[in-house]
Amino acid sequence: MSDSSQQPKRGDFAKHAGEVILREHEFDGIQEFDQKLPNWWLYTFYGAIIFFGIYWFTYYQAHGLVADHDRIISAMTAINQKKNQELETTLATLDDKMLINTWSTDPSIVANGEAIYTTNCVACHAADLSGVMMVGEQKIPLPGRPLTDGKWEYGHKPMELFKLVNEGSPAAAPGYNGAKMQAWAQTLTPKQVAEVVAFIISKNPQEFPPVP
Repeated sequence: MSDSSQQPKRGDFAKHAGEVILREHEFDGIQEFDQKLPNWWLYTFYGAIIFFGIYWFTYYQAHGLVADHDRIISAMTAINQKKNQELETTLATLDDKMLINTWSTDPSIVANGEAIYTTNCVACHAADLSGVMMVGEQKIPLPGRPLTDGKWEYGHKPMELFKLVNEGSPAAAPGYNGAKMQAWAQTLTPKQVAEVVAFIISKNPQEFPPVP
């Protein structure tokens, strides 16, 4: 004979550890336990509810937290403001004469410009500024214009080159070989742009003679 005390009770709550209780309802022969959840689970559940309430109030009502989107926008705004300030500072002391007489004749500035050119410009203008890549004996035109042929479609003055590199090809420009130059102000600082222009000037002494 089975011990009735070992059979699951129905319609009641467990009062002792290990006591098995079943709910009243039954569906397709399936019965459901009605046991008390472990304390650790209950504490975690209640803690999550409390945390959500505090977080919701802090974020939506007190505005004490900054969303990732807002943080990124704020950082980008600060970066753009800094770039604009650097550009204004650079332009305030930069002109055609300084780029030709001072910047393009300073070995350290030219070296910096060459390093920047090598990293960012070689793929389009070639290492020798010819705009051509040699594959065996075959010359393959690159997307960028030659920078040593004396042709400056958008202005041959140093500050015009600076503007072109900084702002990219004009919006209405057809491009060279179907490609337009990007606005390098998005990647380089105004000082770096000026150093690249100084490097290009140093490679074209006949085009940019010293300014009296």
